[in-house]
Amino acid sequence: MRPIRSLLVLFAVCFLAGAISGTTTGNSIQTWYASQRKPELTPPGWVFAPVWTALYAMMAVAAWLDWRRARGTSIGRRAMALFSVQLGLNALWSILFFGLRLPGIALVDIGLLWASIAGWLAVSARIDRRAAWLIAPYLAWVTFASYLNLRIWQLNR
Repeated sequence: MRPIRSLLVLFAVCFLAGAISGTTTGNSIQTWYASQRKPELTPPGWVFAPVWTALYAMMAVAAWLDWRRARGTSIGRRAMALFSVQLGLNALWSILFFGLRLPGIALVDIGLLWASIAGWLAVSARIDRRAAWLIAPYLAWVTFASYLNLRIWQLNR
């Protein structure tokens, strides 16, 4: 039962970060964000909720796999630290971009977020390749989101 409980805790932590992001985002989508010039590759708004739901679920499972396999080791602590850092930077990005409407500062955050995800993926690949495969789509999405953030910042300065 303990492994299932730890998985549920990680799901709760990830989806709490998602809820913080969603709350911050929801207030600006119809107002500020709608008025911003966006690059041609910007997906329709309905894409974001299902993508982020899947990504948060995959983050939780990846963190759980790392925790189960490397709990109590230095590499396990490193993986969980990187998981925690990236999750915090993830929530902070929404606050900066949508809540405070500071896409330039959010761009710095998303760069740090990208680096922390890449680091987590690299550490996870040494612990459990399944975890790394679960993190890879997240890194790809944040790469794309970085492009969108950069272009929105450039187009609206």
